[in-house]
Amino acid sequence: METGRTTVARANSHVTYPARVQLVAAMNPCRCGWLDDPGRACSRAPKCAADYQSRISGPVLDRIDLSVDVRAVSPADLTVPPSAEHSAVVARRVAAARERQRARYTDLNAGPGAGTPIRTNAEADGILLDRVATPDESGRRLLADAMERLRLSARGYHRVLRVARTLADLDGSDAVRRIHIAESLAYRRTASRPMASVTHRT
Repeated sequence: METGRTTVARANSHVTYPARVQLVAAMNPCRCGWLDDPGRACSRAPKCAADYQSRISGPVLDRIDLSVDVRAVSPADLTVPPSAEHSAVVARRVAAARERQRARYTDLNAGPGAGTPIRTNAEADGILLDRVATPDESGRRLLADAMERLRLSARGYHRVLRVARTLADLDGSDAVRRIHIAESLAYRRTASRPMASVTHRT
C-alpha cells in the first residue's frame, strides 16, 4: 500500500516486484448497517458502531487518503434530476490535472540528480513533496493546527500534502492554498475520529 513494491523472501534469495495498486474499500458504519435509522438501528447504537469500526486499526486508517461517508439512497433521491455536472465534465477536469502533473514532473525528472521518474503526486516524497506541495502561510497554519488536534502522524501529514497538491491541480492552481489543505483534511479519518452516523451499502 505504501511503497508500491512487494518482496518475496526465500531461503536463498529475495525478489522484489512492482505492486502499485489503488485500494478501494467500503464498510457499513455498524454491524447491522442501520446506524442512522432510529427505526431499524439496534439497541446498542452508537456503541455498536464504535466497536465495529475499531476493528480497523489506526495504522491501516493512516494509509487511507480519502474517506467519504455515503448515506443510503432514499426514494426521494431517485426522483430528483441528475447532477448538473456530468461524468464527461469531471473526466476532462481530471485529465487536465493529470497533464499538469505530467508536465511538472517531466521538468523535475530532467533536473540534476534525478532518480526514478515521477509521474504523479502520489509518487512524490521527501524533499520533492515539500518543493511541490508546501502550502501558503494560511495553509501551513491550518495544517499545523490540525496536526495537534487530529494527532496526525508524520505519514498522515505527508498524505494530506499529496492530496492537497492534487486538489490544487484540479483547481488549476499552481499554489497549494488553505482551501486545498482544508478539503484534504476533511477527507482524512483517524482512529479518534470515527465514521459519522451514516449508512454504507457494501
